[in-house]
Amino acid sequence: MEYTLVRSKRRSAALEITKDAKLIVRVPLGMPAKDIEEFIYRHRKWIGTHIEAAGIRAERRPEPSAQEQERLKALARAVIPARVEYYSNIMGLRPAGISITGAQKRFGSCSAKNRICFSWRLMQYPGDAIDYVVVHEIAHIAHKNHGADFYALVSSVLPDYRKRIGLLKE
Repeated sequence: MEYTLVRSKRRSAALEITKDAKLIVRVPLGMPAKDIEEFIYRHRKWIGTHIEAAGIRAERRPEPSAQEQERLKALARAVIPARVEYYSNIMGLRPAGISITGAQKRFGSCSAKNRICFSWRLMQYPGDAIDYVVVHEIAHIAHKNHGADFYALVSSVLPDYRKRIGLLKE
């Protein structure tokens, strides 16, 4: 099995599957090669499953061209602030600011100071999915975790939020 080995000052070994379905093995500096091979062997099923899934995701959602990225960024700047305003009024919560980023691993985030960031990549998904991410991040203004109170707030605004999460996973 091909992989990239990264040694660093860490305490334990870890596996990462990149978005282009490559395996990265991260290990402590002094970990012997034999132990690395055993670690990979013990996790071979997990690796196979996740490499296959990453390949499928890469086929379904290839990286947009530079021109398409610019179009999606402009669309995000036009659509997302209006959706945040709409749901902020419903929820009675206001973000300290809104940013559009190129984040690849998350659609949105909310800082401790209540600044909300959204990835322009979110614009590749249906409106119901976009609205879910907006409500999700606004809910973090009141609840900084994913506990029962957080999901009660999300559900009070979007009773079908689970279906909308599914749209993000397709």
